[in-house]
Amino acid sequence: MTTARGPQVDEPLAELLAGIEARLGEDLSAHRLDRSELTITVATPALPRVLGWLRDEPNMLFKELVDICGVDRPEREQRFEVVYHLLSMHQNMRLRVKVTTDEDTPVPSVTGIFRAAGWFEREAWDMYGIMFSDHPDLRRLLTDYGFDGHPLRKDFPMTGHVELRYDAEQGRVVYEPVALRQDFRTFDFLSPWEGGTLPGDEKARTSGSDE
Repeated sequence: MTTARGPQVDEPLAELLAGIEARLGEDLSAHRLDRSELTITVATPALPRVLGWLRDEPNMLFKELVDICGVDRPEREQRFEVVYHLLSMHQNMRLRVKVTTDEDTPVPSVTGIFRAAGWFEREAWDMYGIMFSDHPDLRRLLTDYGFDGHPLRKDFPMTGHVELRYDAEQGRVVYEPVALRQDFRTFDFLSPWEGGTLPGDEKARTSGSDE
């Protein structure tokens, strides 16, 4: 297990970490306590068990799932990090839980533990292509029907795709090749604060001449 500890140590979080280490054992692969933020990395298969314990343990009570987000590191074999942000109103503490996975290995869904996870897992699937096993309705959420790829991946191409718009004549969304007008390719890099006369300049000149 890897450990990272920053220069500032929050004693309540240090006590929380000690309790987590004592309970999770080998399920805890790494942790970082820095700047009043505690992050733990757990074994991916153990995720439901760990989150269930963090929710129900009387000394933890992390009952609020605030968010699930993804991180893409294509240079790694396990390119994705899935990050769960938890809140304990009882402890007045926040905790970040991370797992790692690749493009082909699903992460266990935690919709049975936190109902809010349904939306967040669909968002992670749509944006990153992170799969979640046993999700009741894993569909795209933010992109349009028939969208190809996952736009928050760092290797997602920026050109060569199609754009969509609503066609009032056809009464539907239509797909068209991306075409940038020429004026979008020409930029004027002159600062608006240089070379021109801005409102109020004449007052500054007048007041300066009076002196």
